[in-house]
Amino acid sequence: MKGRISNKMGEILIDEDVIAKYAGSTAVECFGIVGMAVVNMKEGLVRLLKKESLTNGISIAIHDNKLTIDFHVIVAYGVSIQAVADVLFSSVKYKVEEFTGMEIEKINMYVEGVRVID
Repeated sequence: MKGRISNKMGEILIDEDVIAKYAGSTAVECFGIVGMAVVNMKEGLVRLLKKESLTNGISIAIHDNKLTIDFHVIVAYGVSIQAVADVLFSSVKYKVEEFTGMEIEKINMYVEGVRVID
């Protein structure tokens, strides 16, 4: 499903991948986020995604033109997960709502791993 914005000039449709890429770029800028993660269900492995593959660690759902965003992240060792979540939620909510013009109904963060940063 695509996001839909209507105005007097016509309609704007926004693909979920566009929203996911923008949300992913915003998320990796947040303090304490090392990167997005993808989980291999078959083997139970978690791996860090490269910048080009950010959308694989994010899922977007659109219901009644409201967004639900799920992030699968790897956080930095030694930081408060609650603090990371607070920064992620506020930053992504503000930037994605400004970018798309759509309301974010819910943001979920799944911590898939912890990594020591050099």
